[in-house]
Amino acid sequence: MQLYPAIDIKGGQCVRLTQGLFDNVKVYSDTPADMARMWRDQGATFLHLVDLDGALAGRSVNEAVIRSIVEAVDIPVEIGGGIRTAEAVRNMLDLGVARVIIGTKAVERPEFMGELVAAFGPERIVAGVDARDGLVAIQGWEELSSVTARELCLKMKELGVLHIVYTDIARDGMLNGPNVEATRELTMDTGLDIIASGGVSSMEDLRRLYDAGIQGAIIGKALYENRVDLREAVRAFQTDRTGNGL
Repeated sequence: MQLYPAIDIKGGQCVRLTQGLFDNVKVYSDTPADMARMWRDQGATFLHLVDLDGALAGRSVNEAVIRSIVEAVDIPVEIGGGIRTAEAVRNMLDLGVARVIIGTKAVERPEFMGELVAAFGPERIVAGVDARDGLVAIQGWEELSSVTARELCLKMKELGVLHIVYTDIARDGMLNGPNVEATRELTMDTGLDIIASGGVSSMEDLRRLYDAGIQGAIIGKALYENRVDLREAVRAFQTDRTGNGL
């Protein structure tokens, strides 16, 4: 299971939100690149970045910070938040980002995802499926659509998408456990790489995701609040199914 330490960027700082609420912010670092180095040094092999300002603005806002992170570490980075045009995707990839996550535009114009996959390849494009009570949220989680998470994931598969970041908004930042069952069902129903996001609070939560066959997990507040030791988590769960280290 691939583990993804999360770095959420707001106002140039590394922060965490609770349930996606922009007025419920806790700052963990003024220098996100330093956080990236720390997670790399503790065994991270992939980082998950979110431009929170960009998610609301509908365009990349913290580009300088994103560049500083990419230049600071020698491991791949994925980024989401406000990326809604092919030009914006190309710009992120040109910065050295490995994968770009598209959320709102994937709901509003699904065929756009097929165009991106054709232009940049399926390994570079990720669909961000953020759901509350089963319905997909858009516009920085400020609005609910009428599309279900399952419907969107299956549509993404049709269009050639391989990777999905699935966030249960109600659990994000709450440290009360991920929605393992919903994530497992999406994995089984689609056969895609469904990456669990939201609610991971402990090694036991990671164990449940691993045992359910989930292929990836994003860890945010649990790392910042010292509830999960990244080195230990990498040793325990970032292995293939034969028990060999990746």
